[in-house]
Amino acid sequence: MKEIKTMRTEPAKLESKTRRLEKPKTNDQELGPLKLLPGKWANVPNLEGRGWNMIALPFVAPPPPGVPFPLNYRLLVNQYNEELEFTLVDKAVPNRGVRLAPGTPANTDQFLVALDYQQRITQIASDDFPQSTLRPPDGSTIHHEPGLWLHMINGITDGLNIGRLATIPHGDSVLALGRSSEHSGAQSIPDISGLPIGVDQDLNNPYLAPYKHFGEKKEKFFKGLFNPVSPNDLLEAANEGVEIERTTVLDVDSTIPTGGIVNIPFVVRQANATVMKSTFWIQELKEKDKNGKPKLRLQYSQLVMLDFFPRLDGLPPGCCPGLIQWPHVSINTLEKVC
Repeated sequence: MKEIKTMRTEPAKLESKTRRLEKPKTNDQELGPLKLLPGKWANVPNLEGRGWNMIALPFVAPPPPGVPFPLNYRLLVNQYNEELEFTLVDKAVPNRGVRLAPGTPANTDQFLVALDYQQRITQIASDDFPQSTLRPPDGSTIHHEPGLWLHMINGITDGLNIGRLATIPHGDSVLALGRSSEHSGAQSIPDISGLPIGVDQDLNNPYLAPYKHFGEKKEKFFKGLFNPVSPNDLLEAANEGVEIERTTVLDVDSTIPTGGIVNIPFVVRQANATVMKSTFWIQELKEKDKNGKPKLRLQYSQLVMLDFFPRLDGLPPGCCPGLIQWPHVSINTLEKVC
């Protein structure tokens, strides 16, 4: 794919142009790779129910049929609709610094673009296995997340020019760093695995009975395409027949120094969130909106690792992390609505 360089604004010119709480226009070049985000994105009628969440949760229940032992976890799958709104915080957040050596001391201030985001997710349908009575009723708001997207205009380290900060009501705070890129046409969606790390990943393994259950339960969920082994299949399916002229990719990872996740003590003890990786694909379509501009779509895939229960794959102590890593997967395809 042909790479398209992102426009950058000289930081020296930005401090005098700082504008807080401004409602930015789409394609404001001063926002750099975040320029298409401001506004509201949602599951419009033709993308209804494209949001999916899968999470393994500690849970005591009798063994499900055909499983000779208690699992002590359940696998929860939610189908959802979403509203994701971005507003401008500042086009030139200053980080002050100086260079003392070598040579003459000088100011080395860094400037950042900051966008606030608010994510609201409403459940359409859900199921878990083994089944519980803990699932919220359909129509419930099941997730609220405030956060920030950042674009580092200058003072960039190791090519890391974007960041995402997220705060989760469960008691988690995330900083993930990464890189942006722009490409002509569509970008292929990479596979990710939804299977836990630290167990035999054969679906005939009785311990993975919940994953096999959802892999075979084709009749309930959207077009029978949801696959806990390869959940990003639904993102590829949403792109069938869609003509995409250009894609901006925002890719962030909490394991990149100096990122990370901080959790409250109960979360650390019970199901510790240790890794967050997410990719946004912002698509400019050949199809035009009512103003004659390209329609905009946003796809994302997010993977959070939850660590709980000792590993079962027989690896010797000390060779690797001692707990099973359970992928918590969230995916969706949204359209810009305003």
